[in-house]
Amino acid sequence: MKYLLYALLSGFLLAMGWPTYGFPILLFFAFVPLLYAEQHIRLKQAHNRKLKIFGLSYLSFFIWNLITTYWLYFSTPFGGIFAITVNSLLMALVFLIFHIVAKKVNFSASASFFISFWMVFEYLHLNWEFSWPWLNLGNAFSERTSWIQWYEYTGTFGGTLWVLLVNISLLKMLLLYEQYKEKAILYRGILKNGLLILVPIGISILILANYEESEEKLEAVVLQPNINPYTEKYNTNDTRIGQLLTELAEENITDKTKVIIAPETVFADGTILSDFRRSEANFFTREFVRKHPEISFLSGISMYDRFSDPSRVRSQSNQIGPNDWYDDYNSAFMVTANDSTRFYHKSKLVVGVENFPYQEVLKPVLGNVMIDLGGTVAMKTTQKERGVFELKDSEEVGPIICYESVYGDFTTGYVKKGADFLAIITNDAWWGETQGHKQHLSYARLRAIENRRAIARSANTGISAFINEKGEITSSLGYEEQGALRGEVTLNDRITFYTRHGNYIARVSQFLALFIFLFAMVPWKRSRKPV
Repeated sequence: MKYLLYALLSGFLLAMGWPTYGFPILLFFAFVPLLYAEQHIRLKQAHNRKLKIFGLSYLSFFIWNLITTYWLYFSTPFGGIFAITVNSLLMALVFLIFHIVAKKVNFSASASFFISFWMVFEYLHLNWEFSWPWLNLGNAFSERTSWIQWYEYTGTFGGTLWVLLVNISLLKMLLLYEQYKEKAILYRGILKNGLLILVPIGISILILANYEESEEKLEAVVLQPNINPYTEKYNTNDTRIGQLLTELAEENITDKTKVIIAPETVFADGTILSDFRRSEANFFTREFVRKHPEISFLSGISMYDRFSDPSRVRSQSNQIGPNDWYDDYNSAFMVTANDSTRFYHKSKLVVGVENFPYQEVLKPVLGNVMIDLGGTVAMKTTQKERGVFELKDSEEVGPIICYESVYGDFTTGYVKKGADFLAIITNDAWWGETQGHKQHLSYARLRAIENRRAIARSANTGISAFINEKGEITSSLGYEEQGALRGEVTLNDRITFYTRHGNYIARVSQFLALFIFLFAMVPWKRSRKPV
């Protein structure tokens, strides 16, 4: 029974440490009860150890996933249940493999394996087709940006490493005290772990106090049309949307405004890619730019390209009938006064909504099953490289579309391409008034710190916002408010260490985890001391 309570405690601590409602300080203790239970089961019980460890860890991680991402259920019951149960399963498998390795090595090696292997799991979640990095531990500090200004050097994996190191250190303190019953062990452990928590925060505060933002700025206006995706979006045509967007823009621009930013797929009728110039989206945005030639207009749009040539078919193409295919795009476009139009096609896709993972293997078994979170059952087509848009005066913006903003290393691609600031266009209305849209906004703050780029965020129903280079939200427009938000974004061309090197911590962790795993599998005599 006590092990069950330990598992429950870990689950609730993990959940209560999450943004935007929780206290991230709890994460420094959250794994300790579960790790403590694993240690005792491994050393003191002979029967059904693996099953117990798997069951207890699954319970912990299920509680964490359920409380933090329950809001997925509001867009689709099946999708929500699938994401929560499967992600909990993957986490439990990671913990079970740690348990298997820990039986064969000493405490230091097992602790190192747990830390590195957990980061390998998070890295996998950033890169495979079943990608779901929402609960990567480094994301948890998104509401405490004054603690993590050093993310410009480490990215979120620095936060993951921080959390896991403190948990392991606390576990070691408890095990040593349990073994020797000396209060001095507790005193030293409390001091050591206090410093492990406070020193990185102190470094961050020092960086924040000395950080100077770029002095070069431009004025932007982000639009929030507040179109309900369940009752309005697919019953409202592009003509009405174009009128609404231009009305909102006209009411809020000034002589200094340089760019208008509208949300993801706000033009939702389905524009033919090759026929864009005759679309309502082009008509309204170009008319606006013609009246205001100093302003560029950036917006989201749903597009498709239909074709009959079999040589053009790729894995993301959708077949309608014999010799009849189409590519479906979730895109951003920008119109400028020099008569140019640039496009970028979303490249990080939502699993089940826009992407059928590993369809070569799964499609013969499952058919055309897709999780319908976003009003489509079509595979989206992506582009390989990040795209940047050049404004009239040569300023460059990185057009991040929705879910892409959760990926740190992916976002660096826009900056490496020359983006002076970032625009996030999104539609978070699928989840209703829950933590979903709040967490999504909060994670954008991490991207600002990692790359030291200001962000202008346009969300269909909110929350639209401006975020500065330090990850601070300088202004915002509340959820389900129709309107526009005007603000300044700084233009920065500096490349941070993280932008240049990406998730190097995770890449190193792969080698460390593999080395320890192979070492554990080699049969030779080892010390079995717990600490």
